[in-house]
Amino acid sequence: MIAPLATLLFALSCGVLLWLLSLRLKDVSIIDIFWGPGIAAVVDISALLGPAPGMRSFLVLFLVNGWALRLALHIWARHRGEDHRYGAMRKTFGPRWWWWSFFQVFLLQIILIWFLPVPLVAALRSGALPLTWLDGAGAMLAVAGLAIESAADWQLARFHRDPANKGQVMDRGLWGLSRHPNYFGEALLWWGFFVIGLAGSGAWWTAVSPAIITLLLLKVSGVTLMEDGIAERRPAYAAYKKRVSAFVPWPPKA
Repeated sequence: MIAPLATLLFALSCGVLLWLLSLRLKDVSIIDIFWGPGIAAVVDISALLGPAPGMRSFLVLFLVNGWALRLALHIWARHRGEDHRYGAMRKTFGPRWWWWSFFQVFLLQIILIWFLPVPLVAALRSGALPLTWLDGAGAMLAVAGLAIESAADWQLARFHRDPANKGQVMDRGLWGLSRHPNYFGEALLWWGFFVIGLAGSGAWWTAVSPAIITLLLLKVSGVTLMEDGIAERRPAYAAYKKRVSAFVPWPPKA
C-alpha cells in the first residue's frame, strides 16, 4: 500500500505546484507538458518501492520513459502560450477561472496521471517472473504505436513549417490514411501497455486504462474537440473528412 499512496502524494503535490505556476504564467497548458513525465514518474516510483526488478520491469521502464520523454519534448517544442482550448475555457469561466482551473484541468489530469499507469504498475509487481510471448506481443503493440505517433507528429510539424501550406489540410503520409494518426498511435501504445501488464499480473480489469485513453482520444480531448469548427477555418477539410478515416488508418475513399 506504500507505493500507491506515495505516487498519489507525488501526483497531487506536482498538480498543486503546476497550478500555482499556471496562475503566475497565465498558461494552463503547462500541465500538458507534464502529462508524459508525470505518468512515467508514477511508474518509476512504483518500481523503486516494489519488488526486486526482473526483465519485465526493465521492459516497462524503458518503454514508458522513452514514450514520456518524446511526448514531453514534442509538446514543449510546439508550445507557444496557452492552448486555444484552454483559452476558450478561460473566457467561459471569467473571474472564476483562477480557482476553477484547479478542479477543471489540474486535479482531473492528476487523477488520470496517477491511475492510468495501473497496467504498468501491475506488471512491476510480477518481480523476477520470466517474460512470455504475451510480453512480446504487448511490446510490439507499444512500439508500433509509438512509431506511428512519432512519425505522424513529425510529418505534421514538417508540413506546418512550410509557409506554402498555411491554411491547407495535411493529407499526406499517415495523414492520408487517418485524420488523427497520432491519436491512433497513442491508443495502440496504451493497449500494448495493458497486454504487458496482463502478462505479468493476469489482471484483466486493468483494461479500463487503455479504454479510458481511447475514449478520451475519440470523444473528449481528441478527435471530437480538434474537429470542432475546423471546417470553418479550413474549407478543404470537409472533403478531407469524407475521404479519410477519422481514427484507424485505412485507405482513403476514391
